Amino acid sequence: MEQVMELETAILNRANRLAVEYRERAERSRDNIQQEAHKRLHLREEREVLLAKSKAERTFRRQVQANELKLQKEMDHLRWNLVISVKQQLRDRVVALAADEATYLPLLKQLIAAAAHSFERNELTASFNNRDHDRLKPIWDSFYQELVPDKTISLSSSIVNTIGGVIISSNDGLIRLNNTFEGREERLENRLHQIILERLFPAGTVQDNLSSMR
Repeated sequence: MEQVMELETAILNRANRLAVEYRERAERSRDNIQQEAHKRLHLREEREVLLAKSKAERTFRRQVQANELKLQKEMDHLRWNLVISVKQQLRDRVVALAADEATYLPLLKQLIAAAAHSFERNELTASFNNRDHDRLKPIWDSFYQELVPDKTISLSSSIVNTIGGVIISSNDGLIRLNNTFEGREERLENRLHQIILERLFPAGTVQDNLSSMR
């Protein structure tokens, strides 16, 4: 289980580093957006000075609000794209890990053991993707029994669509634990998303930028 925790820690640390990198890019894009917005507002203000004070005030406020909305929309779009990019890079690293048999198979054994030990039942079924099924079929009994000697786990012929990992289920299929990379990613989703957003956009960043335009 220690390798599983190390993998999750590595994924979260990688998300942190990537998020910081993308935040720096986002800040440069934000500065460009702000400069353009200030330029347009300055030109608008000069023209409005020639009009009646009340009309100029109303027009200026409407323009400021419109630019605030536009900037907010652009920043939201940028944030969403950066989050997707960071998560895709993490996914690519997991794909590379699954392809490295020397590193991946010990980790897979840990994932099997962690899932199997969560069941009270002693007879279980394990399902894998096609690559792992073919890898494990010749060595299945000795592979899982090293860490789960007290249970009987059958190798399912059903193939799972996953990058890697395992789904352990009761033989009747009523209880299952998804310990695939996708399953664990889903359980880490909130924490992973929080880390990415915290590093990309510290609290108040967007609102502070909008306030500075007023």
